[in-house]
Amino acid sequence: MSARDSYGDIYSGHDRTKKKPVPTVNAERDLVVEDAASGFCGAVVGFDRSYDGEFVKLEDARGAVRLFAMREAAFLIDGKPVTLIKPTATAPKQPVRSASGSTRVEGLRARVARTSRIWVEGVHDAALVERVWGHDLRVEGVVVEHLEGLDNLGARLTEFEPGPGARVGVLVDHLVTGSKETHLTAGLGPHVLVTGHPYIDVWQAVRPAALGIDAWPTVPRGEDWKTGICARLGWGTPQQAWRRVYDAVGSFRDLEAPLIGAVERLIDFVTEPE
Repeated sequence: MSARDSYGDIYSGHDRTKKKPVPTVNAERDLVVEDAASGFCGAVVGFDRSYDGEFVKLEDARGAVRLFAMREAAFLIDGKPVTLIKPTATAPKQPVRSASGSTRVEGLRARVARTSRIWVEGVHDAALVERVWGHDLRVEGVVVEHLEGLDNLGARLTEFEPGPGARVGVLVDHLVTGSKETHLTAGLGPHVLVTGHPYIDVWQAVRPAALGIDAWPTVPRGEDWKTGICARLGWGTPQQAWRRVYDAVGSFRDLEAPLIGAVERLIDFVTEPE
């Protein structure tokens, strides 16, 4: 056995002469430390930076603030040397929002469907409602069905028999004073709520800016509205144009206020306790 093996490495120095590692500590606000060189003791209140590196601001009990270089082993905590480091900035965690602007429920399991329903005129209405409010509807257990035309409303209500705990909310296009839609939805009873928007078609409830156009073109009365829109905007067939309209909607911000308000009122109505 050699002398090195018997007595260790004689060139490594005695343990007392070895440099001991100094822990690093995040300089969180209000952390109290002592500057090892001057004895100044204070709480961390901020930081500064110069050509000479990072500095920490310490405020003592009298309110005096001084700058100290954040060098290795330059500070003491409970009498023991530490190296302060600037904490990594982290953005505050924000609640994740659904497309409707509500707080998203993580790990959602859809609620068992209520008896109450929301009815819309057509498949495009249903698709846009699902696009924006789908998360909310699953949280509340609300099913959306399309009527395939408002002319079917009376027969569907007779079959459904609205009542306590079985409400019906109806979303109607072009619900303006004196329109055919207004006459078809009058006097339906306390368990039916009709809301709507003033636009000729639900497409028009999508904000032009979301579609990259200045405004929806005017289509003369008597001309099919969707066909006229496609011709004036060069969007091909109504089927091709619908895909463009649908893809432009990412959240409630892409919709006009009358449609947003109408759908929100319907959800409140069919989920309101009797």
